[in-house]
Amino acid sequence: MNNMLFAIVLLPILCGLFMFIRPFTDRKNRNIYVFIVTCITSALVIWCVLSGMDGTLTLLRLDDTLTLALRMDGLSRVFAVIVSVLWPIAVLYSFEYMSLEHEENRFFAFYTITYGVVLGIANAANYFTLYFFYECLTLATLPLVMHEMDSKARYAGKRYIIYSMSGAAMSFIAMVLVANGGSLDYVLGGCGSVAGKTAQIVFLLGFFGFGAKAAIFPLHGWLPTAGVAPTPVTALLHAVAVVNSGLFAILRLIYYCVGADNLLGTTAQTIAMAFACFTIVYGSTMALRNRNLKRRLAYSTVSNLSYVLLGATLMCPAGLASALMHMAMHSVIKIILFFCAGALLCATHHKGRNVEDYEGYAKKLPLLFSIFAIASLALIGVPPFGGFTSKWAIAFASTAQGTMGMIGVAALCISAFLTGLYLVDVLIHAVWPAKDGIPVDLEHCHKNGWQINLSLIILTVLLIIVSAYANQLYDAFAGIAGLM
Repeated sequence: MNNMLFAIVLLPILCGLFMFIRPFTDRKNRNIYVFIVTCITSALVIWCVLSGMDGTLTLLRLDDTLTLALRMDGLSRVFAVIVSVLWPIAVLYSFEYMSLEHEENRFFAFYTITYGVVLGIANAANYFTLYFFYECLTLATLPLVMHEMDSKARYAGKRYIIYSMSGAAMSFIAMVLVANGGSLDYVLGGCGSVAGKTAQIVFLLGFFGFGAKAAIFPLHGWLPTAGVAPTPVTALLHAVAVVNSGLFAILRLIYYCVGADNLLGTTAQTIAMAFACFTIVYGSTMALRNRNLKRRLAYSTVSNLSYVLLGATLMCPAGLASALMHMAMHSVIKIILFFCAGALLCATHHKGRNVEDYEGYAKKLPLLFSIFAIASLALIGVPPFGGFTSKWAIAFASTAQGTMGMIGVAALCISAFLTGLYLVDVLIHAVWPAKDGIPVDLEHCHKNGWQINLSLIILTVLLIIVSAYANQLYDAFAGIAGLM
């Protein structure tokens, strides 16, 4: 039955490659093909999760240490479910959005391949397998970042690959150090390959190496720049899949490789927590300063990713559970906000990009801004939305970690305040336009089609459902972390 893990990774990769061999000439047929492949893959993932399969599938053995192997455990299931639930919705959204773009076959081919690569990361049984798919992720997503192929897109692609490859190099050195100590296999509590100063060095190399994709300061610069990519890329890949792969890799490193007990109370933990706290406040501050809506949301992502990193670096089961909680909640919330920004671009034929460009638009697009408002409240952390539950869990776990933990709580509070400012600002401009400010011109604005609207509605319902069951979700994550 473990062969099914190979199937869910291989199916989207092969089907994406097939689109290069036999390009579709009919848009409708291609869309049906992509949607069927995506839905089948997601259904297989959910089946694997519900079946509770356990065991390792070895694909390739280079030697006793380096093996390419897949295994689904509790942490894998969390990441795999997040990706498999959101990907089909994102594909549906992309059909309408990309109909206004060019090179659709190339876009959907790489988009589909990326799905399989991310599932490879989610189900990696060891450090080597994760590193292999992690490098593949950079190569698969680079053409998506550079989709427009103009000067801005090429510049964004250069920054993306420089940051990603630099981070991967640090992660590779960490892997070599772990391999020298013994096994690379992931085991909850640590694989026992490193200890003492070596453990701290491995952790810091991996933290900042994988942290490049997780947008930790100062390795965050690629993410706002990548906003030039089509919205389905910035939404799913740079708010869910790519950045969450970085977070996931760090969670594996701490709790399944080095071991949280080897890092608790060390200088390495203090350094990591300090960078996470700074990034939380820095990202929110930069989001408030930026008037371009997609860049504002990108910096918001920079901030919220470090919420997860703060929870992860607490080096305790409660920290791991709270990190998983916010990773899940932020994924759903942020993809809604990015999709709203993309829907605004479609509605205005890309004539408006800054917050001020949408003065009074709530009158013409009430559904869109209602959904934006709901997601904004969730990201700010207003009860009873799930964003409050995840932030509370991180803050509560932080209070037990001494001075750095209290600094983390302060960073969360400051960030929540700034988040309210930069998101409510968008709504104020849209709902209450300035009488003596920029004139409201709605003539060139049109309502979006059913695919974009349906995607947003489904995601909003999903947000409400996960918010309603937030406590039960946290209990499930606590079980994975060994807290219960």
